[in-house]
Amino acid sequence: MTTRLCTICARGGSKGVPGKNVRDLHGKPLLAHTIEHARDSGAFDTIAVSSDDEHILRTAREYGVDVLVDRPLELASDVAGKPAAIAHAVREAEAATGAHFDTVVDLDVTSPLRLPSDVTAAIALLESSDADNVISAAPARRSPYFNLVELDEGGHVRLSKPLPEAVLRRQDAPRTFDMNASIYVWRRDVFLADPKVFYGRTLLYEMPEERSVDVDSELDWVIVDHLFGSREHA
Repeated sequence: MTTRLCTICARGGSKGVPGKNVRDLHGKPLLAHTIEHARDSGAFDTIAVSSDDEHILRTAREYGVDVLVDRPLELASDVAGKPAAIAHAVREAEAATGAHFDTVVDLDVTSPLRLPSDVTAAIALLESSDADNVISAAPARRSPYFNLVELDEGGHVRLSKPLPEAVLRRQDAPRTFDMNASIYVWRRDVFLADPKVFYGRTLLYEMPEERSVDVDSELDWVIVDHLFGSREHA
């Protein structure tokens, strides 16, 4: 039987939206929405929240997570990579529970519009394949082959990824996706041996744009708040 761990990593510091992880969104802290996605999916043996902030850990306890992970400060800075923090949370959760998990899933707090069915579908995609991991993404609104540009060393604009033959319509360009920072699924042993996002066998779980807003600014918060309201009145 496959055993699964859900990690939810929530730092105390946030420059774009101060205090966002415990800020109220439609009657509950932002963090609580992701905890409920994990629980409502029915997919996990253990749910762990990792944070350097006591307020966040206290909130996680109030919403019934299984393991609270006190994240070291060196894994909670602006320059610390998230895979290292997730790996730390996995080891701490295994030490606390005595379990050895087969599948590790990280759900980002800043993606409250996902559905529990997205979580279970992403897990199923990994576990029904020989892939190393799965990441979630939404169709990109801009294409590096058509209308995404960059500046060269001389300050001149150019297409980011030109093809030998120019693409005249966006619909004719290869499909591209925006990582929506919502769901990451790994085979536990692969991940702990080399914690990262991309491997030789990484699959993509596609989510629609309306469930893929990542809260990274006040504008994002306004959009998420509006979409939540629209969902409640649908």
